[in-house]
Amino acid sequence: MSKESFARANGVDLCYETFGDPADPAVLLVMGFTAQMTAWDQRFCADLAERGRHVIRFDNRDCGLSTKFDGQLVDMAALMAARAGGPPISEAPYSLQDMAADGIGLLDALGIGQAHIVGASMGGMIVQEMAVHYPDRVLSMTSIMSATGNPDYFESSEEAMAALLAPPPGDRDDYIDAASTWAVWSSKKYFDLGEARQRAAAAYDRSFYPEGAMRQMAAIGVSGDREPLLEKLELPVLVIHGRDDALIMASGGLRTAEVIPGAHLLLVGDMGHDIPRPLHPVVIDALISHTGLAAG
Repeated sequence: MSKESFARANGVDLCYETFGDPADPAVLLVMGFTAQMTAWDQRFCADLAERGRHVIRFDNRDCGLSTKFDGQLVDMAALMAARAGGPPISEAPYSLQDMAADGIGLLDALGIGQAHIVGASMGGMIVQEMAVHYPDRVLSMTSIMSATGNPDYFESSEEAMAALLAPPPGDRDDYIDAASTWAVWSSKKYFDLGEARQRAAAAYDRSFYPEGAMRQMAAIGVSGDREPLLEKLELPVLVIHGRDDALIMASGGLRTAEVIPGAHLLLVGDMGHDIPRPLHPVVIDALISHTGLAAG
């Protein structure tokens, strides 16, 4: 494992970290909405690397230690109206396509010509953009607990969406206490409040930056429906979704696998909108098999 480093990519500075042998096939991990790269559990990354993959995780723009877009405003009224079923927003500081270009730029900076790309939640949306716009750079794609951008197949429970969009407390102790709300979208069987509090403390201490949330939300809103492009993909694709996901319900994963030609679907019982440690072996085994077949 390397220490955290920085690379200039697509006009922004991205903080990244690698695991494993650079001579092994590269796997780029892309995290979701407001989540730092450390949300890819270090044990998960290390175990994947031990199985013969060169693993790269990084902070998306406006998150973690990567470039922040301080002061760039979002039309909140239009964004909330769009979320309520109104017309989609037409302007945002950046789009998911820009975030996809960040990931490709990071591969460029690391001298990696092609990689297996794996995204979770909003990260799944980003890797979908990478696959449709940069297919020559992608060995395989895995979309985890994500959706296609078609609003008819993006379902959330009211409780999960309310918890996601609630302004985070600015005080460190209150922020850690608020980790209890993660239970509403997490895997019910495996949610561990003590572990959640530890992760919240580590995330707060590394980078507490709630301002980026609305810009990332706007990036999702402005990017539209990817289905017309996903229907034309000619890449090995794996879709993983939890049956108990309350934030992006399983219909999002089912639709993703339905739209993409030849996509394989793995529905995981007792999995919510997270990858808890007891399910690491299931997800890692699936990634090793998928990337191995794609490489072969």
